[in-house]
Amino acid sequence: MRLLEAVASREQGAPAKQLAREAGLALPTAYHLLRTLVHEGYLRRDRGLFFLGEAVERLSGSGARQKRRSTMRDTLAHWRDTIDAPVYYAVYREGEIEVMCVADTPANPAVEEWADFRETGHAHALGQCLLAQLDDRSRRDHLDRHPVQPITPYTVRDEDRLLRRLERAGRMEPVIERQEYALGTVCAAIPVTAGSSAAAVAFSLPSHQADRLMPAARKLQSEVGGLLGTLTLSISI
Repeated sequence: MRLLEAVASREQGAPAKQLAREAGLALPTAYHLLRTLVHEGYLRRDRGLFFLGEAVERLSGSGARQKRRSTMRDTLAHWRDTIDAPVYYAVYREGEIEVMCVADTPANPAVEEWADFRETGHAHALGQCLLAQLDDRSRRDHLDRHPVQPITPYTVRDEDRLLRRLERAGRMEPVIERQEYALGTVCAAIPVTAGSSAAAVAFSLPSHQADRLMPAARKLQSEVGGLLGTLTLSISI
């Protein structure tokens, strides 16, 4: 690790003797470790100088992704506690709905995924919010692959009705869903758009707390607006 740190501090590369001195290692030990690091791809050697290798870049990228995931989990946990409800974060990626993170508690558990979220986007607030952000062609392509079908007695009945609903959805307005995916549960989702990517943050409540739905949605919307940078970064997780 000391050798790697010494190489990282020398953008123009450094010879083995200099690295051994900076790392406080005997030269034979340094030579042995440097050869091993080159063999494993953590360093590369060019004209007697050592530079960071591709394996270090991969390691760094993995660490950055872990940090983004941790930041996202902490953010959702904060919102969960703020509105006292389970919070979900999803993105639309490569033609599919992906739930990236969920924050809930034993007292307020997340909705059970009893029907695949990816295939039932028409029936839950997260999916409707994501579909509303797509262009017409992408939206219809999704529904061709995942047709509208009844999930509960309250689910939108057909594709035409769903498309009309999505067209009426305000660009940055919450999307509300009442018992369309799970009986006894109401949900709201907030759109998050970053460039060409679509994302959404949502929460769920038991249906007997439906009067909390819009006030909590507005509260979450204000929270999302204050931390848009975190969400934008996390789309790339």
